[in-house]
Amino acid sequence: MNTELNRESLLKAYRMMRTIREFEERVHTDFATGEIPGFVHLYAGEEASATGVCMHLSGNDYIASTHRGHGHCIAKGVDPAGMMAEIWGKETGTCKGKGGSMHIADLSKGMLGANGIVGGGGPLICGTALAAKLRGDKTVGVCFFGDGASNQGTILEAMNLATVWNLPAIFVAENNGYAETTSPNYSVACENIADRAAAFGMPGVIVDGFDFFAVYEAAGEAVKRAREGGGPTLIEVKVSRYYGHFEGDQQKYRAEGEVQKLRNEKDCLMQFRRHVTADGDISAAELDAIDAEVLAMIDDSVVRAKADPKPGPEELLTDVYVSY
Repeated sequence: MNTELNRESLLKAYRMMRTIREFEERVHTDFATGEIPGFVHLYAGEEASATGVCMHLSGNDYIASTHRGHGHCIAKGVDPAGMMAEIWGKETGTCKGKGGSMHIADLSKGMLGANGIVGGGGPLICGTALAAKLRGDKTVGVCFFGDGASNQGTILEAMNLATVWNLPAIFVAENNGYAETTSPNYSVACENIADRAAAFGMPGVIVDGFDFFAVYEAAGEAVKRAREGGGPTLIEVKVSRYYGHFEGDQQKYRAEGEVQKLRNEKDCLMQFRRHVTADGDISAAELDAIDAEVLAMIDDSVVRAKADPKPGPEELLTDVYVSY
């Protein structure tokens, strides 16, 4: 067990991962009814990545997300009830029901937003990291992106700029193996995304995305390095999503039984439970209690979201421009 993580931190990590999982499972179920507007891209299966990274961040640090952003939001402290209302398109949502699943943001939590632009988070994080460097406040910026974004010029240019300016930035490539429907074997010239780090003069690390402790350790080193002025790091998290690229994706590109095998053999929550209960410091009953509490919270958030009002016509032109 990682000695840096005390009992309280381990329980916090488990609750965070379980909240992401139950949130996504419920959205998957409810989206099938046709009541949720817009597109939904689910993060289930990748919980250890967001949690392992964001456990090292404070409220003053920033993250930029992807279209698959629910897990990043929850791990950074965004209110799940507000997120659920946002997904249902209600005025009580985090963005007043006008952003939806792909555009949830909460600047008060350092969450710059989920992003429908593939690779759009790199320049944003360079901006926050440059501001942090100029202020000298030792905060960091984290850019999450997928294997599909690894070939985008925005990401490559952001990594280059981060090194040129020696910015406190961490780039986290969540390689789920398919981008939308295509393996990186067909679209990425090198074997590993992390191998590209050398071209930008930064360390590149590969971790097992189903292992919370592996992600936590790698992220801890990268965040510490960034805070101390050592510059950026690229972390490649090799993981897999349990659902399609989007809800409704038939996933014809995946082998039969592939997802169930991952759930049975590699699931990050299953591995975490096995790890922390092995020495008896944390009991299965304690984790079961967290499961029940999280499920009740998610159920309550859905009930509230369904009952909440939609934004009115008067909201149509609000929040379009920044007011100083």
